Amino acid sequence: MEKSLHFYTQVLGLKLVERKTSPRGSHLAFLQAPGTDSEIELCSFPSSGKVEVPEDLVHLAFEVGNIEKCMQKLKQAGFPITDGPTTTASGTTFIFTEDPDKYEIELMQCP
Repeated sequence: MEKSLHFYTQVLGLKLVERKTSPRGSHLAFLQAPGTDSEIELCSFPSSGKVEVPEDLVHLAFEVGNIEKCMQKLKQAGFPITDGPTTTASGTTFIFTEDPDKYEIELMQCP
């Protein structure tokens, strides 16, 4: 959980809104994307064991203001760009990386 919190708050810039432990023992963290009301929930329930998610089944996508700055920040923090940068015909540029748990993250800058 700590590595993921660091990635989402310090590298991607999300805001930690709330952190708590549920009655059954799940560790929960609620994060808010800058400039939005959108939140994501990180959940860790160690006693359930490791969860295997098939590759390419799930990814999170975030719109960013400056893709170049994001790429620099990811590289400085040790997170490789796994695909891209790619610019579409409409001018949107996107990259992919992975969070500490190997979930695929897409970052895109729209024109």
